[in-house]
Amino acid sequence: MDKVLFGDNQFFAVNHLSDEKSREQAIRFKDDASIIRVLDQAIETGINTFMCTTHDRIGNICNHMRANPEQYRDFKIYPCMPYAHKYANAVTELGILGTVKQYVPGNIFSTFTKGGLAYISKDFIKLMEIFIDAEMKMFKGISTPVIFIQNVVVDLILGLKLFDVFKEYDAYIRKKYDAEPGYITMNLPALLDALNSVGIENPIICTSINKIGFRMSGGKEIYEKYLTEKKFRPIAMQVLAAGALRPTEAVEYLSRFPKIESVLFGASSKGHIQETKELIEKTMS
Repeated sequence: MDKVLFGDNQFFAVNHLSDEKSREQAIRFKDDASIIRVLDQAIETGINTFMCTTHDRIGNICNHMRANPEQYRDFKIYPCMPYAHKYANAVTELGILGTVKQYVPGNIFSTFTKGGLAYISKDFIKLMEIFIDAEMKMFKGISTPVIFIQNVVVDLILGLKLFDVFKEYDAYIRKKYDAEPGYITMNLPALLDALNSVGIENPIICTSINKIGFRMSGGKEIYEKYLTEKKFRPIAMQVLAAGALRPTEAVEYLSRFPKIESVLFGASSKGHIQETKELIEKTMS
């Protein structure tokens, strides 16, 4: 994986520090051209990996990339699924069955017999595979070497102790998409132990890692222990702790852990992208 990964929070008005900043971002990135412009600026600085949700507008970005293959020849996307807000909004508007009809490819109700829903309730793994395929349709023809489950699902699975779901997800992503499975979590220690318990070794885990323990469930000390002693491939996110840390001190803290393979960050201007990328590469080389 690249040392620096570019995220998408700024494009979809996600700001953990300021509602006002979120509103500003929503206005600035109200059209797809503004997103494409910043992505192109990131590429100009040497960033080649975009880690993003499966927000509907990402499909438009993928269409642009497919229409300009030479420009994005070396560009990779790490999809993160599901985009929970999309499904939550759909359930509110359409109900659960309506949401399934809306997003499952081929209309599941024409695939199964009258007893299909009972079958689905007994076969969560198959339903998971169907939804993965639905989410991945927008990335057809684009390099997606790592495919992530979002923390809202990962941490739910952890809480329910359905660890075999991780094993099935791991196998499906490798076989169907020839990609590596990744996991986003707010509880690194619990997730790594769960993955190891079902035979998943050296997994790619994206998690909050920062100097003040922001969104690090279980506490900073146990994260540091795992970063030092355990075998996995960490991606650090929320490294600025929602603005509580200055970039220099934040990245200096990360540099204490050579195991960290990548740092995920988002920015809205070429100058900020360049500055952050250079800081990460210089400090963590």
